[in-house]
Amino acid sequence: MADTIKIGRVSIKKTAALAPMAGVADRAYRLMCKEFGAAYAVSEMVSAKGICYSDRKTAELCTVTDGERPMAVQLFGSEPDFMAEAVKIVLEYEPDIIDINMGCPVPKVVGTGAGSALMKDIPLAADITAAAVKAAGEVPVTVKIRSGWNAESINAVEMAKALEASGAAAIAVHGRTRDQFYSGKADSGIIREVKAAVSIPVIGNGDITDAASALAMYEQTGCDLVMIGRGSYGRPFVFEEVEAALEGREYAPPTVEERMEIMLRHIRMMLDMSPKCEEMAMHEARKHAAWYMNGFYGSAKFRGRCYQLSSYAEAEALAGEFIQLQSDRMHKSFG
Repeated sequence: MADTIKIGRVSIKKTAALAPMAGVADRAYRLMCKEFGAAYAVSEMVSAKGICYSDRKTAELCTVTDGERPMAVQLFGSEPDFMAEAVKIVLEYEPDIIDINMGCPVPKVVGTGAGSALMKDIPLAADITAAAVKAAGEVPVTVKIRSGWNAESINAVEMAKALEASGAAAIAVHGRTRDQFYSGKADSGIIREVKAAVSIPVIGNGDITDAASALAMYEQTGCDLVMIGRGSYGRPFVFEEVEAALEGREYAPPTVEERMEIMLRHIRMMLDMSPKCEEMAMHEARKHAAWYMNGFYGSAKFRGRCYQLSSYAEAEALAGEFIQLQSDRMHKSFG
């Protein structure tokens, strides 16, 4: 059996966690990944200032359901006072953990001085963390950072030490600079350095796509937990694969039929949970449908068709066609 780690008072299985991904990891996504063994999930990021100004989406973004636990609600912001106030509001939704985003590279977030912009201002990052920790009481506060702002300022170790001193209960490190966004290769060396520099749990993130890369992250960095983001696109079962490898069990990936069945269940869940009409909700489901088809024969053409879907019935028909295509190809190969 896999070990567990403790973040504050929260026990988490030492397998793999689902990273926070704005516009992707909504409740349906989190529930699918949890069902396949994700040990821990983090919400899409929520603006601290937006919450303080009674953003109408607060409840939708901050609600934690039992199937998602243990789960963190992630906040972003650049002002300690707003962060503290937002934490108090979020506590009403009873998250297991509060996470602060200091790694998002998106210009819209960085332009407000939040996200990875805070990698350039460690004293402010420490103040924001301290304010959140004080407001959170017994609920642990964690922080997600990057390796640095750019190649000339790799300062994750210095940042992590300051955040630990401010009361952070764990640090997640994405091994890329802000300048890299999601390109190039994630640097596991910086994660190893952060792990050696602090005594709180360190979560390793970046380029984990399967069991082999998850095991390599654990081995190369000594991190306490690994976190999977883009590697879970269309593959919520990646968590099952990682767990099986860590427990020394055989793992058989889903067949194309099983994969399409999972895709349809995921879409159904999205539609059921969306306040929007079916056609509008399908707009958000299209990219997920396309991701489930990645890596198969003829998938480029089918992915294009996924972006035209406007109903669940159309998704069902397309999945059937896709299965038939794979079946026909297999028969030809063995014919």
